[in-house]
Amino acid sequence: MARRYWYREMLPFAAMVALECSNIGTNILFKAATLKGMSYYVFVAYSFTISDFLLLPFVFISRSSSSVVLPSFSFTLISRICLLGFIGFFGQILGYKGIENTSPTLASAISNLIPAFTFILAIIFRMERLVFRSSSTQAKVIGTMVSISGALVVLFYKGPTVFSFASSASLKWPLVLSQSNWLIGGLLLVAENFLFSIGYIVQAQVMKIYPAEFNVAFLCNLFGTIVSVPVCLIAEPTLSYWILRPRIAVAAVIYSGFISSIISVVMTWCLHLKGPVYIAIFKPLAIAIAAIMSALFLGDALHLGSVIGAVVISLGFYAVIWGKAKEEVVLVNDDQSPLLQSYKVDNM
Repeated sequence: MARRYWYREMLPFAAMVALECSNIGTNILFKAATLKGMSYYVFVAYSFTISDFLLLPFVFISRSSSSVVLPSFSFTLISRICLLGFIGFFGQILGYKGIENTSPTLASAISNLIPAFTFILAIIFRMERLVFRSSSTQAKVIGTMVSISGALVVLFYKGPTVFSFASSASLKWPLVLSQSNWLIGGLLLVAENFLFSIGYIVQAQVMKIYPAEFNVAFLCNLFGTIVSVPVCLIAEPTLSYWILRPRIAVAAVIYSGFISSIISVVMTWCLHLKGPVYIAIFKPLAIAIAAIMSALFLGDALHLGSVIGAVVISLGFYAVIWGKAKEEVVLVNDDQSPLLQSYKVDNM
């Protein structure tokens, strides 16, 4: 009994906390590497390439252990996987450029808009039905409006410094960012998460056609690499920038590629064991982790606007997730598959 409880309760909890810390660590290392002069184009291209090599063994392992007969590749399936690769690449470009102009803490706060964006897109494409008398619909609508309101607070109001930690271990970088850079970076982060929301809708359709998580993850990453390498070479033609001289740049690239692969594996395991709602509830935890790690390792200052906006976004996030969780109880009885059931908290 104790072993079963540890496996089904304690291990997933520890895995999700470690996953959020690792994901934030990627953003921290990226910020540190760019402060040493590393181009974010180089970072993205190398990260995609390393992830390909690390994900490839899992494809063969899952294929040998799975008894599911997979369909042959059609033009529709390949085109959607290609689209996921495009979204993954351009989303990362927007995201890392946004972090370069803001902070990892803001990136973590803005990422909680994904369920709200997914809900809006589902309504636009008539994949979600609004029943205003339903409490689940009311929760999703109110949560979406609250999340967007919180994002506006974060973007347009910085406020006084609430907490600042500077030590000899902190990297030296400008603590005071201009309001214009902060706004531009925030809008880029919003665009990144809007793209990822589109990606989750496409991913849900792909998984219905081709239910093999590792194969889809590898192929999406492979197409992302095929796009990222030539585009990044054109955007950053100076070959000297592609030589990773600072040790922090080497560590950031290797860590990013490794963590991206590990996240795919851990996320798949937790999804099968605990379900998507369990994974989603850990997302606001990333805001606190990012704030602490940014303060310790980057000397980042935490502003009042970020605190207020992050709290408001998290409240809206949980309202949307609660609405979906309540809706799933009804949909399971009707043998339907809700769209946000495919919501995954990974970096595609």
